[in-house]
Amino acid sequence: MKKILLAACCIPFLTSCVTRRLYNELDAKYKNCAEELERLTGESSDLKSQSFDLGTKNQSLQSQLEDAVAERDKLKVAYDQLQKEYGSLEKNSDQAIKAEIERLNSLKKELDGKSSRVAELEGKLAAQDKNLRNLKESLSKALFEFEGKGLTVEQKNGKVYVSMENKLLFPSGSWTVSNEGKNAVEQLAEVLAKNPDIAILIEGHTDNDKIMGNLGGGITNNWDLSTKRATAIVNIIELTNGIDKKNLTAAGRSEFAPIASNSSTTGKAKNRRIEVILTPKLDEISKLLNDL
Repeated sequence: MKKILLAACCIPFLTSCVTRRLYNELDAKYKNCAEELERLTGESSDLKSQSFDLGTKNQSLQSQLEDAVAERDKLKVAYDQLQKEYGSLEKNSDQAIKAEIERLNSLKKELDGKSSRVAELEGKLAAQDKNLRNLKESLSKALFEFEGKGLTVEQKNGKVYVSMENKLLFPSGSWTVSNEGKNAVEQLAEVLAKNPDIAILIEGHTDNDKIMGNLGGGITNNWDLSTKRATAIVNIIELTNGIDKKNLTAAGRSEFAPIASNSSTTGKAKNRRIEVILTPKLDEISKLLNDL
């Protein structure tokens, strides 16, 4: 009984000791849990803040992505267009190059043709110039004895000029050729007969003295006198064998083409003259020039 009573008396003390210890343990656990809760609450707040920032950044990046996609699509359209234009340009370029090559070939052919005609023309001009030099030399030799008597032979402007003063050919105021003048004209004609491709122009010239009275045959002015004298020379030349009369032309120039001043006796003597102008026929050369 005593033992039972003793055990009954000890039970409250034992119960009191277990509850305090458990309380302390639970209290410690509570404090730990509270601290952990506070820590986790702080971390949760940080994570929410980071989540908000990430959401904002994600929205910005999404917007940038959409802009980049739009720019890419725009560039792709531009690229496709450029590629199409390049293909068209390449095709057209090939056609343009082909057309240009054909044009250049055509121009080269035309140039070669013109070069050939120019070379031919230069050859004919050189041959013509040589023929004129030979003609001048032949005339100078044939008429050498008359060159100190008012006769000159020169080559200029692609022609040969034989100038004979009237003192060699005609008595004063006459258009009848003197014997010495006739001899000079006949020797001139002998050379011209060997050059059938030469056009022969005979010009009569006077000084500016007026015709006084009637010289006979109706001559009343220098036009008539210069023409009569030119015709008289033609009449002698045409009688020479080998002369083609189609090559002959007579012309009166009167006093209007002087080579010296009419203010002196010497000048007037030079102006009273017959000029025989010898010109190569230019038919072939003219044709070549027209073909250029």
